Amino acid sequence: MHEYLKGLNEQQQEAVEHIEGPLMIVAGAGSGKTKVLTTRIAHLLRLGVDAFNILALTFTNKAAAEMKERIEHILGSTEARNLYIGTFHSVFARILRAEATKLGYPSNFTIYDTDDAKSVIKGIVHDMQLDDKHYKPSYVYNRISAAKNSLVDPMTYKMDSQIQQEDARSNRPMMGEIYESYAKRCFRNGAMDFDDLLFNMYILLTRLPEVLAKYQHKFRYILIDEYQDTNLAQYAIIKMLGAVHENICVVGDDAQSIYSFRGATVQNILQFQDDYEDVKVIKLEQNYRSTQHILNVANNVISNNKNQIPKELWTENKEGEKITLVRTLTDNDEGRFVADTIKEQQLRNHYPNKAFAVLYRTNAQSRSFEESLRRLNIPYKLVGGVSFYQRKEIKDLLAYLRVVVNPKDEENLKRIINYPARGIGKTSIEKILVRANEADVSFWDVITNPELMPVKGTGGNSIESFIYMIRSFQAMLEKQNAYDVAFAVGKQTGLVAELYNDKSVEGLARYENIQELLNSIKEFTETPDEEGELKDKTLGSYLQQITLLTDADQDNDPNADAVKLMTIHAAKGLEFPCVFAVGLEENLFPSQMSLNDREALEEERRLFYVVITRAKERLWISYANTRYRFGNLVQNDASRFLQEIPEKHLDKTFTGMSNRPNPGAGSTFGNMLNQSFDRVPSLKKLADKLQSKPAEHKPTADFKADDVMTMEVGMQVEHQKFGFGKITHIEGGVNNRIATIAFGQGHGLKKIMLNYAKLRIVRS
Repeated sequence: MHEYLKGLNEQQQEAVEHIEGPLMIVAGAGSGKTKVLTTRIAHLLRLGVDAFNILALTFTNKAAAEMKERIEHILGSTEARNLYIGTFHSVFARILRAEATKLGYPSNFTIYDTDDAKSVIKGIVHDMQLDDKHYKPSYVYNRISAAKNSLVDPMTYKMDSQIQQEDARSNRPMMGEIYESYAKRCFRNGAMDFDDLLFNMYILLTRLPEVLAKYQHKFRYILIDEYQDTNLAQYAIIKMLGAVHENICVVGDDAQSIYSFRGATVQNILQFQDDYEDVKVIKLEQNYRSTQHILNVANNVISNNKNQIPKELWTENKEGEKITLVRTLTDNDEGRFVADTIKEQQLRNHYPNKAFAVLYRTNAQSRSFEESLRRLNIPYKLVGGVSFYQRKEIKDLLAYLRVVVNPKDEENLKRIINYPARGIGKTSIEKILVRANEADVSFWDVITNPELMPVKGTGGNSIESFIYMIRSFQAMLEKQNAYDVAFAVGKQTGLVAELYNDKSVEGLARYENIQELLNSIKEFTETPDEEGELKDKTLGSYLQQITLLTDADQDNDPNADAVKLMTIHAAKGLEFPCVFAVGLEENLFPSQMSLNDREALEEERRLFYVVITRAKERLWISYANTRYRFGNLVQNDASRFLQEIPEKHLDKTFTGMSNRPNPGAGSTFGNMLNQSFDRVPSLKKLADKLQSKPAEHKPTADFKADDVMTMEVGMQVEHQKFGFGKITHIEGGVNNRIATIAFGQGHGLKKIMLNYAKLRIVRS
């Protein structure tokens, strides 16, 4: 037996050594799928398969880099560098660079990120004189994205009666025309958005049989990670590429299919056995991550889904502690419980901060946990903030670099033509845009063609100087590497100097960000070349690399000692010793939008399965009796998913302002969830208050509103409608202070924006 096969269990080894024909590896959570994938690729190379004939597709660059590193470690050679391994988007972008001219695109086409794409759409909506509040760029972008991922081109979109009816019902009958204009404008600009990298790859393979044959014979072995997350376009491309050899190995877990909102369809993995007659199915059910109690809960929950590939996770790990189910009075109490428990676990079991993750259904839930963690001075990281590459100053310099590589890139050209200011006004830019649309040419074609150029005089002279500057940078492209060009652009455009001269705190931060970007370009140019990768250190190569970074690749310090706060969607693929699954309430988790549709409800259950299986040692599940939602205090029922957990795996706790012991001790779990408020006096009083009609308040005769800037926590105040109350908390900035006030007379807690409130301070 080869050394690298040792340590694999029986099913893992079988998956590695089954080489020929279609193979589906159903990999349960924590079952070592990455180890199997990398070992399988290494085994192929050991058997003499040329690395250039292996295609491995993942969903993050981070995962691809990890796989490549592991393969190198196994083989002790650099052969792994010749693999076609990466995300769907990065690998297809690489192929499209080589083949783009066959579709009429330049080989140095720009890749638009989401913001760039929305900017194009905004311009089209403006040009068509449509209401941008009704045709919101984000809505239009998502609609077009869904169409492309379903392989629907603009013409098909406009001809499809069902699609047209949907747009008519939403009162957006011009969607088809916008989609058509968007596609034309991107093509004219020599640009593709993220969805185009899939859509145009599909077009390339279907319209050009010789190209399809080329890559079918090149990629003799195809491996797909996280197959349950693929959409229709990815499915169709894989099916075409693998049609000759049918050596397709897909790895995934239908129980972790949670991205339908991105176009992913669980049917791809569920129906894989129907796509190929001689498919081999291997299930990886031994879990190396979690305790048996955690796995038992996961197994019981997911067994309620009808649409699934049956599997039973098990482990040789210890049984571990039972899962703690916690009910709190309010969402703020839930936040305090989590922070207090983290502090307690650190003192008792010496966990570092990074051992904990708080996972919630929606980003809006993070507030109470942030406040409570800050109260106890516990460091935390909110996953999902603004990406480094989305900051204005970074996008400004990158816009210059993209225009240097592809001057037909209209969106970035508009962004920089008058930044820093050089006397090219908005009116001039609009004239150029009108002329470009009339002549159906690019913005750059207009400003570089004297016969088309509509701007004369001072503005025209400034544009000529701008063109000369861009062309001087372009002359550097063939002789200079990415860093040399970027440094020259930053200096000669005046962009770096403008940021340097801004001595404010914000200006200093922006200047430091620009320096960090230049540092990253320098690092890129000094990293040794890898055979099989893009072999140059040109600006175009660098721009492609950073544009294709995924969210999971942008955590600049994943090992920072801080509690992680994130949505469950963001947590997929991660694991933590201690996990808090919070907000398990009806209409929140499962989401209210999923309650009338079996497929949607089953995806919500898969989401709960994912959060459970993130935990290695300890898992807390919590829900709140009351929670503020959209400004209103609402009463909650416990999530139906909690009914699916056998009581024998649970420790149940009630915590609230009264600090009472567990009121459900000795009762069945079902009784605990449906327990009458009458059994808990403190809850009965709360329920009576919530259900009773608040008493009407008659304002004091000499009522006169006081200056809200003088109001502080602890003050007694009077409101004309809600009566007398006490300020318990004030948040927000100077101009948008929000006070939490505990009113009597049945009104309870209210959040009030002080700028718009009329409150009288009650003075003794």
